[in-house]
Amino acid sequence: MAQCPGKNSWPELLGAKGEDAEKKIEKENHNVDAVVILEGTPVTKDYRCNRVRVWVNRSGIVTEVPRIG
Repeated sequence: MAQCPGKNSWPELLGAKGEDAEKKIEKENHNVDAVVILEGTPVTKDYRCNRVRVWVNRSGIVTEVPRIG
């Protein structure tokens, strides 16, 4: 796995609102774009240092630790 610059995971955001998590991630690591995604949505499996997926449930709550990938 490639070594990506800056913070690469945000366990403290588990249970937070997806939109709030997105803003915090992008503030703490300017190299990434955070994307809020509903659980179960199909996504590509490629690894990218500039992407953080923020998985949320139907209530918009983060259900997985956001991490670069």
